Amino acid sequence: MLQDYLKRYMPRGIYGRATLILLLPVVILQLVVTVIFAQRHFEGVTHQMTDTVVRELRLVMQVAQAEPTPQAAKEAVARQLGPLDITFATADPDDVVTARRWYDYSGSVLTPRLSEMLEGVVGVDLRDDKSVTVFVQNNQGLFALGFERRRISASNPHQMFVYTIFFGLILTFVARIYLRQQLRPIKRLARAAQAFGRGQHVPYTPAGAIELRAAGSAFLDMRHRIERHIEQRTLMLSGVSHDLRTPLTRLRLGLSMLDDEEAEPMLRDVADMQGMLDEFLSFAKGAAEGEPASVDPHVLIADIVEKAQRGGRDVTLLTAEGEGQGPVVMREVAMRRAVDNLISNGVRYGARAEVSVMLTDKTLRIRVEDDGPGIPEAQREQATRPFTRLDPARNQDKGGGVGLGLAIAVDVARSHGGVLRLGVSERLGGLRADIVVGR
Repeated sequence: MLQDYLKRYMPRGIYGRATLILLLPVVILQLVVTVIFAQRHFEGVTHQMTDTVVRELRLVMQVAQAEPTPQAAKEAVARQLGPLDITFATADPDDVVTARRWYDYSGSVLTPRLSEMLEGVVGVDLRDDKSVTVFVQNNQGLFALGFERRRISASNPHQMFVYTIFFGLILTFVARIYLRQQLRPIKRLARAAQAFGRGQHVPYTPAGAIELRAAGSAFLDMRHRIERHIEQRTLMLSGVSHDLRTPLTRLRLGLSMLDDEEAEPMLRDVADMQGMLDEFLSFAKGAAEGEPASVDPHVLIADIVEKAQRGGRDVTLLTAEGEGQGPVVMREVAMRRAVDNLISNGVRYGARAEVSVMLTDKTLRIRVEDDGPGIPEAQREQATRPFTRLDPARNQDKGGGVGLGLAIAVDVARSHGGVLRLGVSERLGGLRADIVVGR
């Protein structure tokens, strides 16, 4: 329970947590030193100085009490105890006050000490930083005894605290500089990994401590292996698809010499095979086609919808949502293919489709909705796998395919550091597909 409570208020970034680890021991050490110094040293010195002044005040009160009248007592004190430099005067009860400044720590120590060590003390006035007035009551009346504050308090007691805080800040500042140098390679590694997850290749060189260099080298090896794997997959599928085009072309030429009635069914089969090959090529190219560039998503989606409308598809572009502005870094060709596949699925298995764009400061969401049968929730994960066709979910009689439309969209979304989310359209009742990527 305590751990969950601390997590709620702990900094989330490594820099903030490292700074907290650095500052927390320094602050605790300063507090401990301050408390120990105040209780054992400063407080003890104040008691010793107070005891010395109390003995002088007792002497003054003894001389005053030996005289018959307050005036005679005042003259006797001035005559006999002048070198003590203590003022002695009568006082009215209305003049009695016990007060000190809120930050006067020594005052909080010497006030009870004076009341304890000197008989008849009724008030101690510490409002003036340079003088102290002690009100004492005896059988002759009320008297005010004054002396300099430096005689009862240690001079410049704040210097210890000032030095502690000052040098603590200096050392913290120096340590912070070295801390930034050590954390900078971690942030560079995080940026490179995040960019690679979005399909961007950011130059990165391992730096920093030995452990950080090892982690950076491991990341570079992983990135190279993934890039080689993607390249090999693309070359393999592209080679197979291109090789199959040659026999298909020969079949088409051979069928063109037959009668139309006999050749028509076989030509449809050849056209279906050609469409399958085109889907294989699109999947082989996948999200790696094109270089990342700054693209205006509103302009991109508007162009995709316009071309789909010119192709005879019933597609509508809805009003843009969100308050975000400016371009988004993406692979335009790959994103165009992913959205076009979603639109094709929508109009193939439904009567119409609607496309909308929501852009915020941190997120881009491209939504495609249709009025088709949709996909049951239990089969949505399976529907996004390559070469998967769901008979109960989609009507396959409305067009050939190999089940790569959603797989391509998932691949493109993941290459941009995002996801493809499937759901139910509240507007049309069919499938709702959202491509969500970060900016």
